[in-house]
Amino acid sequence: MAFVKVRIGEPLDKALRALKKRLDKEGVMKAVKAHRFYSKPSIAKRAKSKAALKYKKQR
Repeated sequence: MAFVKVRIGEPLDKALRALKKRLDKEGVMKAVKAHRFYSKPSIAKRAKSKAALKYKKQR
């Protein structure tokens, strides 16, 4: 679980920004979005293959 210590006198906006960065770095938001809806294994496999092809074309 990600957490951010808020110092005395530190603006809350700055702490929220730091929390968002930490969540993004740990991949929490990506995992939440991926598990938001159920996808059939065949569709997940197809998407994974498509992503691999896209990555391979980039390199």
